[in-house]
Amino acid sequence: MAKICAVCHKSKTTGHKVSHSNIKTKRSWRPNIQKIKIMINGTPRRVNVCTRCIKSGKIERAI
Repeated sequence: MAKICAVCHKSKTTGHKVSHSNIKTKRSWRPNIQKIKIMINGTPRRVNVCTRCIKSGKIERAI
């Protein structure tokens, strides 16, 4: 399963790790994805959501 937020579509980004001697090697940054139960169109569904969307209140959690 892809590690993509269902709300904001945040996913893995890539770039360079830069050492003190300015040697660049490839690395990646992954978002903090949690699998939680939220309400989508009135029905509870279990989806992957990033913690930024959870904290900002963009979703309605299902209990």
